[in-house]
Amino acid sequence: MQPLFTIHAGEYLVGNYIEKKFGKYVNVWIPSKDTGIDLLLTNKENSKTVSIQVKFSKDFLETTMSSEFRKDLLACGWWSLNRDKIKKSDADFWVFVQHSFKTREVKFIILKPAELLEIFMNLNRNGKTIHSYIWITDSNNPKCWETRGLKRDEKSAICNNTYSNNSRELTRYLENWKSVAEKLNFSY
Repeated sequence: MQPLFTIHAGEYLVGNYIEKKFGKYVNVWIPSKDTGIDLLLTNKENSKTVSIQVKFSKDFLETTMSSEFRKDLLACGWWSLNRDKIKKSDADFWVFVQHSFKTREVKFIILKPAELLEIFMNLNRNGKTIHSYIWITDSNNPKCWETRGLKRDEKSAICNNTYSNNSRELTRYLENWKSVAEKLNFSY
C-alpha cells in the first residue's frame, strides 16, 4: 500500500507534543490534502477548531554557527517564507519548530499569521520572500530572537542576555500553547 501523503518531521513533532501534553482536551487531525493547514485541532466534543501551519528548521547551531555563540544558544533555525502565503493564510496559528541537537529538546514558537507579518513589517522586511533566523538562548529562562541582519556585537549581546529590542524579541511566542488552549476553550 502506497501512502497518499506523508507528514514532515515538524508536523509529527507538533502533533506528538499536543497529543502527549493536551491529549485529554484535544483531538489532532491531519488534512487529506495540502491547503496550507498542516494540522487541525478540535476540542474533545469536536465543536471548536484550531488550524495550524507548521514550519520546521533543522538546527544550524552545530553546523554553521560560529563557535563563540554555541555555548549560549539552544537552537538556531532558518526559514524562507513567502509573504503572500503568510498574508493569505487560513491557519489560526503558525508554529515554528526547532529541534536542538545540543539538548535534544524541541521548542515551539507559536503565533498568528498577522502577528508574524507585523514582526516582519517592523523589521522592514518588505520583499516577497522573507528570510528569518530565529535563535533560542540556552538558559533557565530562554529568550527567543529574530536575528537576521544583526551585527556581531548584537549577536554577542543576545548570547550574554544583554540585548534589548522589542521588534526582534519573540520570547512571548515561545511555547505559546496558552493561545491555542484559549481558542479551544480549555486550560491546562
